Amino acid sequence: MDDEFSLLGEAADELGLRVPIPTVTRIDTTIDEHSVSALVWGASSPRAVFLHGGGQNAHTWDSVLLALGISAVAIDLPGHGHSSWRADGDYTPAPNARALAPVVAKLAPDAEVIVGMSLGGLTAISLAAAVPDLVPQAVIVDVTPESPHRAAELEKQARGTVALIEGPQEFDSRDEIIELTAAAAPTRSPASIRRGVIHNTRRRADGRWVWRYARFREAPEAQPIWDDLAATAAPMTLVRGGRSHFTTDEDAERFRDRPGPTDIITIAEAGHSVQSDAPLELADVISRVLTQK
Repeated sequence: MDDEFSLLGEAADELGLRVPIPTVTRIDTTIDEHSVSALVWGASSPRAVFLHGGGQNAHTWDSVLLALGISAVAIDLPGHGHSSWRADGDYTPAPNARALAPVVAKLAPDAEVIVGMSLGGLTAISLAAAVPDLVPQAVIVDVTPESPHRAAELEKQARGTVALIEGPQEFDSRDEIIELTAAAAPTRSPASIRRGVIHNTRRRADGRWVWRYARFREAPEAQPIWDDLAATAAPMTLVRGGRSHFTTDEDAERFRDRPGPTDIITIAEAGHSVQSDAPLELADVISRVLTQK
């Protein structure tokens, strides 16, 4: 695909949105010899920063951002999308936050909210603890510090597309990956699955297709992230997927016990990837958070 933004119109049509397609620009920032890539939506100062989950990339937010219609930055986490991979293979929240802090400060210094899903949500928590001025408030999507370990205990079917991270890494064709992804996400439309796979795969010089992310070496330990959460006073909204098993009632209540103002919202028909299952509903939550600021 020559133009990675050529699918935005299709995404808007699928959502029933009759809106102008905004200008989106990819910007790469070099930090300590590592490149962090980001999508900048709109020409004005970004109001929000979006951090995707493990095994995803910044385009996972396309539908949400089309619905929101705001200026924003969606970042490829280290080892994902177009960002460079780390030699040590450590893509846990703390090093992610250290890598992203100067990028957020450069591209979105006046952002009103950080939105993070799964690994991106844990990264947002670590970022809020390390550099609180960059996180005036946060929307954390279907994750608590216990979620990586909850996921490890789930059957493959209950993990949905997250299970693909542990599956095959090389394929003969992109269609093979689309078929595999569709089986893991049976409630999503074929068009949305195709778009997601296009953005999340690349073809090697030998003709084989591979995922556009590095494989994780280990899940992050829960307690350091709980400690980071306990150190944050910024308002946070935890958005749970009603069909997800990644965040339990017990973990959500522990999340609520943090010192800062906390709201918990459940989107009933969504699984773990709320931004893919219910983009309009998630956009509405984020819009309300921005309005309340």
